[in-house]
Amino acid sequence: MSTSGSGARNARIIDITHSLREGLPVWDSFHRGLGKLVHQVESIANGSIANASELKKMGVHTGTHVDSPSHFLEDAFLAGVDTSNGLDLGILNGPVLVVEAPRETNISGSVIKDIVPQGVKRVLFRTLNTDRRLMWNPEFVTDYTAITGEGAEYIAEKTQLKLVGVDYLSAAVYEALARSHKALLRKGVILVEGLNLDNVDTGMYTLHCLPLRLVGSDGSPTRCILTD
Repeated sequence: MSTSGSGARNARIIDITHSLREGLPVWDSFHRGLGKLVHQVESIANGSIANASELKKMGVHTGTHVDSPSHFLEDAFLAGVDTSNGLDLGILNGPVLVVEAPRETNISGSVIKDIVPQGVKRVLFRTLNTDRRLMWNPEFVTDYTAITGEGAEYIAEKTQLKLVGVDYLSAAVYEALARSHKALLRKGVILVEGLNLDNVDTGMYTLHCLPLRLVGSDGSPTRCILTD
């Protein structure tokens, strides 16, 4: 990617999307990760004029993905909110702050107060999950680092955050899935989960995140990059 005009320079692109690969951890799958996803249905070698494949069996909250409000909010689901109409691209793209979360605790209100300056609109949390390489482990774990129920309510009530990104499959701790998700989604905070922050330093970047427009879906795989 490049800019134009006087003083132009090439912008660095950092892909923070996990490849959809066999063995990617899957929510609540404790013994095996994602199975074979891409299946070839036509091949030049077998006489077809082109190679063609199809996708089989993958949840919409697999890998790097975005939650629709309808994931946890039944009123949004009944109103037809999905990833084709319920995600603001203006929020999914723009300046973002990458921060290091403390390694000895989950992300509480006091942690957020300490590491996310007031006025920030988008934040990505690089946590112990990245150090543990959890997104590279086929076995799903429940002791991942994420936002507590109280932390989610702090974000909703005390900050200007509109987007929160995390480096495992859920922004919410396992013990407070509904409480955390509902507090954030009800406030209009977009959640980007399963990010690959292995090679990302702390600091300000520009986020570009484009989920698929899946009609009727409560989540969507997404491609996310950072530029600086």
